[in-house]
Amino acid sequence: MAIFALIPAAGSGTRLAAATPKQYVPLAGRPLLWHAVRALCAPVSAVFVVLAPNDEHFARQDWHAFAGKLHPLYCGGGTRRDSVLNGLAAVRGTVDADDWVLVHDAARPCLPAGDLQRLLAEGAGDAIGAILALPVAETVKRAGKDEAGVQRVGSTEDRSQLWLAQTPQMFRAGLLMQALSRTPGATDEAAAIEQLGLQPRLVLGSRENLKVTYREDLAIAEAILATRK
Repeated sequence: MAIFALIPAAGSGTRLAAATPKQYVPLAGRPLLWHAVRALCAPVSAVFVVLAPNDEHFARQDWHAFAGKLHPLYCGGGTRRDSVLNGLAAVRGTVDADDWVLVHDAARPCLPAGDLQRLLAEGAGDAIGAILALPVAETVKRAGKDEAGVQRVGSTEDRSQLWLAQTPQMFRAGLLMQALSRTPGATDEAAAIEQLGLQPRLVLGSRENLKVTYREDLAIAEAILATRK
């Protein structure tokens, strides 16, 4: 069974407030997406990037470092779930139902090689699949509002069983396609799998695998990448 990677990259990343879609924002001299692709390339047979049908940015970038492995798919949808589902449908002739698919965020450019190796080692032996995740370290508050509408602490949650989902998320192509087809509101692949009554495995990730969401995250990501040169 082969291992493939799929990166949904059809969104715009409005919270970053950049002039271009977030996946093309420069980071250490390359687009954000370039770094996400590089992090996945070594152990997989191919990386499929799911782009918006009208994407004009991808073709302007230099992807020669990934020649033969990187394949753009211009079939992105309005949500992450739609893009992943459309991408899986587009590669059915290449990816078998029992092949593993790693779904990774285009906005996670700093995935450590050790995290990926750990996910592959633990996930490949699991009957359902696995995701990288981090135990919640901070105290978690549930918000409430007083009579004046002011946000206040409503309660303190038990964080002992709470984890922050990361990517890649690793599932067999057929199972993932079935799950996403049934869950239009899924915000990640694991949520769709859960709706089938299955429990994906949690694999310990790291804080370096941050998701670039706001402008200040770019500086953090660049500092992380600088330590690896």
